[in-house]
Amino acid sequence: MTILRPVIILLLLVLNTSCKERNTSNTATVIDSTTVTTTTLSKAQQIINKTILAHGGDLYQTAHYAFTFRDKQYQFKNDGSNYKYIKTYIKDNDTIQDILTNTTFSRLLNNKAVTLTEKEIVDSSGAINSVIYFAMLPYKLNDPAVNASYIEATTIKNKDYAVIQITFNEAGGGQDFDDQFYYWINKDTNKIDYLAYSYHVNEGGVRFRSAYNSRVIDGITFQDYINYKADVGTALQTLPKLYEADVLEKLSEIKTENIINLNKN
Repeated sequence: MTILRPVIILLLLVLNTSCKERNTSNTATVIDSTTVTTTTLSKAQQIINKTILAHGGDLYQTAHYAFTFRDKQYQFKNDGSNYKYIKTYIKDNDTIQDILTNTTFSRLLNNKAVTLTEKEIVDSSGAINSVIYFAMLPYKLNDPAVNASYIEATTIKNKDYAVIQITFNEAGGGQDFDDQFYYWINKDTNKIDYLAYSYHVNEGGVRFRSAYNSRVIDGITFQDYINYKADVGTALQTLPKLYEADVLEKLSEIKTENIINLNKN
């Protein structure tokens, strides 16, 4: 055992170095009790890592921000793989606070715990998670339940993009695991300029979003989006051409407002 100790220490140092460089490296290190194996990351994963780095990188690991979305107050606090999301709003003169962590969901009504049905828990968890998921993009694109594929290189309005498709495993993929997403990554900035998704609830739908008002707040990029609608069944890959042709129906604007870095308070 004494003889093996320097080898174990060396292996741990290799693993530590690999983890620190995960956002920029094109390789990943896998370690077991006897060997260290280096594998090349897929093209999709390389692009995602660069995109996460461009939007905030390791700052997401401990990010703690508050913001307003459609007159409701949101917070997210990350601690590595653990998180705590809070949504606070007023309804019928009552203050409601929904709290979602990676293991639990709870609701407070005027600071008192409320008993919810399983359906209420699922629906309310999905509602808060969806808002914060988009606010933190592209951070969650590295989740274990995510399947990423490189689709193609393309141009939109004379700018060059890499196109990434995202699907989800049923295990760990949430209640809408069968949704499909496309992301158009600007090759100059490595940031998300456009995204699209198809969903199946409520008879299904197709959406295309164009980013605007991109700003960096204490190292993390936040963006607003114009939200467009396309006919159900429209292939996501074709949406940029429909966007350029100005035939998509504008539905809304997705605005993340009054952003505060709570780690500074």
